[in-house]
Amino acid sequence: MSAAYRWIHRVWYEDAPFGWVLFPPSLLYRALMTLRSFLYRCKLIRTHKAAVPVIVVGNITAGGTGKTPVVIWLVNELRAKGFVPGIVSRGYGGSKSSAAMRVDVDSDAAVVGDEPVLLARRGQCPVAVGSDRVKAAAMLVYDGVDVIVADDGLQHLRLQRDYEICVIDGARGLGNRLLLPAGPLRELPSRLEEVDQVLVNGSIENAGPDVTTAEQNAMSFELRASDAVRLNGSLARPLERFSDTTVHAVAGIGNPQRFFDLLRSYGIQVIEHSFSDHAPIPKAELEYRDDFEVFMTEKDAVKLGRKLADKFWYIPVDLSMDSVNSAPLIEQIESRLRDCRDRR
Repeated sequence: MSAAYRWIHRVWYEDAPFGWVLFPPSLLYRALMTLRSFLYRCKLIRTHKAAVPVIVVGNITAGGTGKTPVVIWLVNELRAKGFVPGIVSRGYGGSKSSAAMRVDVDSDAAVVGDEPVLLARRGQCPVAVGSDRVKAAAMLVYDGVDVIVADDGLQHLRLQRDYEICVIDGARGLGNRLLLPAGPLRELPSRLEEVDQVLVNGSIENAGPDVTTAEQNAMSFELRASDAVRLNGSLARPLERFSDTTVHAVAGIGNPQRFFDLLRSYGIQVIEHSFSDHAPIPKAELEYRDDFEVFMTEKDAVKLGRKLADKFWYIPVDLSMDSVNSAPLIEQIESRLRDCRDRR
């Protein structure tokens, strides 16, 4: 990560000095967002209703919160309820993701983006990407899905939605609670009161006096890992087997520290290598001059393919939520979807 990128994150989450220089452009950002919302409310900008219900899973902060595992979990739960889900995504990081296109398990992450390939592999459902999510959604409808899950579409107001889920990183929360670029927020904290459900990755830490009711009532989940899997597919090994060993840990995600901390929770000694979210990771960058294993996130692994030596591993994670919370949530979503389908 660049020094400027690290400084901005320190301003957002650690009250780094001179953060006030970002406040004037933050006011401009707020004015533009207010104008945009006004234009949509007055229907001066047209919105589009898909032929099937749409669930949006997003966040109001820049950076990673754990929404991709939420999307994977949700499509699997919907499939178990008899739905035929599909996923629409922007495809950040892809060279051609501005055009609507289908994504499958063998798609090139450099073309369509890393997260869509991961979603296609783990979600096992149709995936479409494009800056025009309306067109990408129509593509999924043509392919026969009966519910669309929009990955990271909370601010994409052109595509109407029937249910909204906002995901928060419990460790970082909403940071200094300021709008971009002075803070990490894409929208004001009051936006949380408008969504149907707030989920928190972990638990809210360091909750201050400004914490909203929606944050207080958020449902918590955890991301759990059990195995390390070789990129070439030749072996999976329990993470406990790497306890007391040293590894290179590579993370090009929104919150790399969460990945490093996960490895340390298994007693693994970590040499950290952080990259910007969605950044390409050249294989030459991974040629470390020692014999240590190289661990990376599953999202980073899809960028590199499978033709790598045995020392390269990725760590798949799965969402875990108490059934006391998950069962009513899925029932509520199912009821909403069936009501929406009856009205269409």
